[in-house]
Amino acid sequence: MPTSPLLRPWTMADAPALRAAFAADPSLEYQFGARFDDVGQAAAYLVAHPAVSPQRRSFAIDVDGTAVGSIDVSAIDPRHQTAWVSYWVAPSARGRSLAARGVAAAAQWAFGDGGLFRLELGHRTNNPASCRTALQAGFRREGVERAKLQYGGTRFDVETHARLATDPVPAAAPLPFQSPGPSTS
Repeated sequence: MPTSPLLRPWTMADAPALRAAFAADPSLEYQFGARFDDVGQAAAYLVAHPAVSPQRRSFAIDVDGTAVGSIDVSAIDPRHQTAWVSYWVAPSARGRSLAARGVAAAAQWAFGDGGLFRLELGHRTNNPASCRTALQAGFRREGVERAKLQYGGTRFDVETHARLATDPVPAAAPLPFQSPGPSTS
């Protein structure tokens, strides 16, 4: 029987799913800054980037027990109560608002147990799907950073978005989640 999607911390058992997502969309290399040509490389990445640390919370988007995407809250700065949000979804799970719902859930955690006030994110200006995700999750546009990212030999402009703890509740219904661990405070 299918289960509802949820957000949960990544585990070592997710290495095959991470490898499968990378195989289905090799452009995810840009998101990770790493290649996953086999399950061992995916497992090594998960070891090097734990789901819970003082500066980061990494959530797997879980559908029926399989990780099909990720929402990260990183560069957590307790002093200023800020963090950076990033996300991706495997091609097989796209088009179901899982990223927007996952970002909304991660923001809910960040503004609650995480003790944060401002979340930021950015996407290439040539990625309208990522922009829709940000807007659905309640992140407002703030501007464009010219030629911020470089992938291969090409530079990309990045549209930045932010959401404050005091902003209205977004349209996207947050995914339910399993606790990511202790708060940043």
